[in-house]
Amino acid sequence: MPSDIQHSAACSDLRVLQLGYENPCMAYYYKKPNSELENGLVELVVDKYVYEMIMYVDKFKVIELYTDHTVKKQHVLTQEPLATIIDVTQPDSSSGNEAEVDVSQQSSRKEVGQSSRNGSGSENGSGSDSGSDSEDSDYFVDEENLIEDVDVDMAEFKRHTDPGVEWLGCKENVLEENEVFELEEVDHEEFDSGSDSDEGVRRKALRKVARMNKAIQGKGERVYKEDFFLGEQFATSKLVKDKVTRVSVEQRRQLSLKKNDKLRVRVVCKGQVPDFANNDMGSVIPFTGDQNGPISKVKPKSISKKEKVAKPRESYACPWAMQVSKLPNEDTWEVRTLKDTHTCLQSRIVSKCTATFLSKDVEETIKPNDKITLNTLKDQLQKKFEVGVSKQKVFRAKKMAYERVVGSYSQQYAQLRDYCMELKEKNPNTTVKIEVEPPEDPDSEERKFKRIYICLGPLKDGFKAGGRDFLGLDGCFLSGPYPGQILTAVGVDPNNGIYPLAYAVVESESKDSWKWFLDCLGDDLELFRNSNFTFISDRQKGVIPAIAENFPNAEHRFCLKHIYDNMKLSWRGKFYKEMLWKCATASTIQKFDKRMEEMKNHNLEAYEWLRKIPPQHWARSHFTGRAKSNILLNNLCEVLNRQLLDGRDKPIITCLEYIREYLMKRIVNVQKVQDKCDGPLTPSTAKIFKLIVRAAAKLKVEWNGSDLYQVTCPWGDQFVVNLSERVCSCRKWELSGIPCTHAVASIWDQANNGIDTGIPESYCLPVHWLTTWKEMYKFKINPVNGPQGWKKSDVPTTIIPPKPHPQIGRPPKKRKKSAAELADEMMKSKKLTKTGKSVTCKSCKQVGHNSRGCKSKKGGGSQQAGVAGHGDAAHGSQQAGVHGSQTTQSTPQAS
Repeated sequence: MPSDIQHSAACSDLRVLQLGYENPCMAYYYKKPNSELENGLVELVVDKYVYEMIMYVDKFKVIELYTDHTVKKQHVLTQEPLATIIDVTQPDSSSGNEAEVDVSQQSSRKEVGQSSRNGSGSENGSGSDSGSDSEDSDYFVDEENLIEDVDVDMAEFKRHTDPGVEWLGCKENVLEENEVFELEEVDHEEFDSGSDSDEGVRRKALRKVARMNKAIQGKGERVYKEDFFLGEQFATSKLVKDKVTRVSVEQRRQLSLKKNDKLRVRVVCKGQVPDFANNDMGSVIPFTGDQNGPISKVKPKSISKKEKVAKPRESYACPWAMQVSKLPNEDTWEVRTLKDTHTCLQSRIVSKCTATFLSKDVEETIKPNDKITLNTLKDQLQKKFEVGVSKQKVFRAKKMAYERVVGSYSQQYAQLRDYCMELKEKNPNTTVKIEVEPPEDPDSEERKFKRIYICLGPLKDGFKAGGRDFLGLDGCFLSGPYPGQILTAVGVDPNNGIYPLAYAVVESESKDSWKWFLDCLGDDLELFRNSNFTFISDRQKGVIPAIAENFPNAEHRFCLKHIYDNMKLSWRGKFYKEMLWKCATASTIQKFDKRMEEMKNHNLEAYEWLRKIPPQHWARSHFTGRAKSNILLNNLCEVLNRQLLDGRDKPIITCLEYIREYLMKRIVNVQKVQDKCDGPLTPSTAKIFKLIVRAAAKLKVEWNGSDLYQVTCPWGDQFVVNLSERVCSCRKWELSGIPCTHAVASIWDQANNGIDTGIPESYCLPVHWLTTWKEMYKFKINPVNGPQGWKKSDVPTTIIPPKPHPQIGRPPKKRKKSAAELADEMMKSKKLTKTGKSVTCKSCKQVGHNSRGCKSKKGGGSQQAGVAGHGDAAHGSQQAGVHGSQTTQSTPQAS
C-alpha cells in the first residue's frame, strides 16, 4: 500500500480516538461509482482494492467513503502493521489468553464505585443525590465488588395522572380559521353535482371564505392569527369566550363580556381612547359607561366645567363590539353583529392575560424541561405576547401547568386503588399493599393514606432466578408538600449490578415502618423467622431492631463507610482508614485478630470503640458463606437513589410510575449489554477471574494423592484446598463463590496429573454464570394504561392525602453533609468557616456579637470622642495662632 494511504488510515484512527472511542476497531469501505449502496461497497482490506479506488478517483474525482466501527477485529492493510494502529486481538503474555476487547460493551457499562463517586457526568445536573458520596473524599473502593449499572434515560418521562385531564396540545384552530383562500383559483364546475341543496351549501362556503378574506385584508399591514369575522360559527359558547381571550391578548385590546347567557354573548372593548380635541394631547378617555346609553366623560383636571364641550359617544368609547347568538333549533353559535374598528390604544396590561391563559402556553414549555426558571419563562411570555407579565402570575401559571403535566399532589391519592388494580392486572404475581390511618369516625367514607408497598411480579421471579439471598436496605426522602420516605430493597445480579426488588412509600423511617416493610418482603420471598438470609444497611433508624425481630437468624451487615464516618468524628487520618479496611477485608479470624492488635498498639481508645461493634456485622472473617457475596459497602441502594432523584418530588402516582418506568427501561438496557457478551462468566466476574488466574501462576502446589492440595505463596503463606468440597482455608472461595488463586493453582495441578477437571471457570458458582444473568432478566415488566383506561375500584371508601407538611422555600435536593464531610471541605478549601458557631465580644465578654457591634463600647466611645475633640480643637487653635490669621479664622469653623 502506498505510504500516503497508510498515513490516511492512521489519521482516521486518530480522529476516531479524538471523538471518544476507546481502542477503535474500524473498517473502511468505498462505494463504486454508478452503483447502489447495497451491492457497491468494497472493503479496503488488501492493496488491490486500494489501487482500484485510486483509479476511480482519477476518473470520477469524488468517491464516497464509509466506516464501520462495530467490528471486533482491526483489519491490517499491509503485511507490516503500523505502530499507530492498535491490535486489540494481541494475546496477553502473562495469561496466555487473547484479550478480546469490545468497545461498545465497555462504554455501555459504568463502574458506579468509581465514576459515579467522582461526580463527573451526573445526569442530575448540579444537584447531588441525598444518598450519594460524590462529594466525600474518604470513601472505600472495593475492587472485587464494583457495582456496575446501565444508563437509563428518564428525560422523556411524562404522565397525565388526573381523571378528566384535558389535552391542550397546540392551537390547531388558529390557522384553520384564518387560512386564506384565493377565490380566483376556485373552479365552480368541479363542485357541480346537480343538486339544489348542494348549491346552497357551496354558496354559503364561498361567502364565508369571502368574509374571512375581507376581515383579514381590512386590518391593514399587520395580520393577526386570531380574529373574528361576520358569520363565524362555534360549537359552544365556551369556544367563543376562549377565542375572545386569545384575540384580546394577541391584539392587546381590553375586550370584555357585556352579556353572557344561554342565548347570546356580547363583547365590547373597554380600551382607553385618546382625546385629541383637548389642548392636553396626552389625556385619554377610559371606558366608563354603557355603549347602549350615555357615557360619562372623565375630564382632565386642566378643563373646567365652563369649557366642557358636549361630544358624541363615539369620541369617548371604542366602537368595537360583537354579538354572538345561538341559532334557533341548533347547537351552533354564530357571529351576528361585528363592529370591527378600534379607536382605543393598545396596552401592555391586558386583563384577559390571566395565569390560566398563560398556563396553556407554559405547559408546552415545561413538558421537555420542568426545571425552567421563572425569569426565563417570564421573558419568553413577554416576547411572545408583547404584554407585561408579573413574576407572581408566571409562578401561578407554571404551577397550573405543572399539575396538568405531572398530576395533582392531593387528587392522585383518590386514584391510588385504581392504579394498583391496573398494575396487578398488567403484571401478574405483583404484590401491592396499602395501609391507611385508623379513622376517627368509622362511618366516614374517607381514609387517610399511611403507606404503600409494591413488589412487581417480574422482579420477584427474576430475583429468585438469581439464586443469591442478599438484599440491601435503604431509605430516601420524598420532597413535596406531603412528608414521607421511600424504602427500597435492592439485590445483586450476577454481573455485580443492582437488581431492585421492592419499594414502598411510608410516613417516616422508623422501627414500625421497617417492620411492616420487612413483613411484606418476607411474604413475597417466603422468608420465615428462622430463614438464613443476608441484609446490608446503613444502620438507619429502626432497621436494626426490625431485622432482629422479624428474622433473628438473618445475617445483618453494616455498611463500612458509615462506620468510618462515625469513626472520623474522633479519630481522623489515613492510618485509621486503611487499618479499618484491612480489618474488614481479612478473610480469616487469625488475620482479623492480627489487624485489630495493630490498631490496639497504635490507639487503645480507637480499638475499644471499634470492638464494641460486633465483627459479624462488618468483617469478612466473621461472615457466613450463605450470601455468596463479600460486599462490605451498601452501594446498591445508593445507585438506585441517584436514579430516582428526579421522581421523588412528584405526586404519589407519578412518583410510583417513575420508579416502574425506570425499572422497565433498565431491564431492556441490560439485555442490550447481554447480547454483546459471550463466554461462561459475566463480564464483571470474568474481569475478576482474569486477575486471579494471573496471580495463580506464581504459586507452588503439592498434592496429597486425594482431594487435598497444599498451596504455598511466594511470601511464605500456606493454605489447604479441597477441590471436592470446593473450599479453601483462606475462605475467599467460600465467601464470594469465585475460586481463589490457591484453588485455580490446584485445578491446574490436578489437570497436570491426568485428571479431567474442565475449565477453571466451571468451578465458579452459578450466581456468576452468564446463563444465570440472562435467566434473571428474561422476566419483563409490562407497561400500563393511562388513567382513562383504569378500572374503578369497588372499595366504598376514598383515600385522602396525609397531613400536609408545607416546606418553606425551595425543596432541598442535596443531602445533609456530616460534620466529618464539612471538615474535609474546609481542609480542601484551606479556609475555616464560622457557620453554626457563636461569637464572643472582646469588650463586654458577652455572646452573640463582636466588639465592632458592641453597644456598651459605642456609648463609652462617644464620651471619649467628645473629650478628644475638644483637645484637638484647643491644640489646633494654638497652632493656628502661630501660623497666621488665615489659619486662625478657619479653626472655629472646624470646631
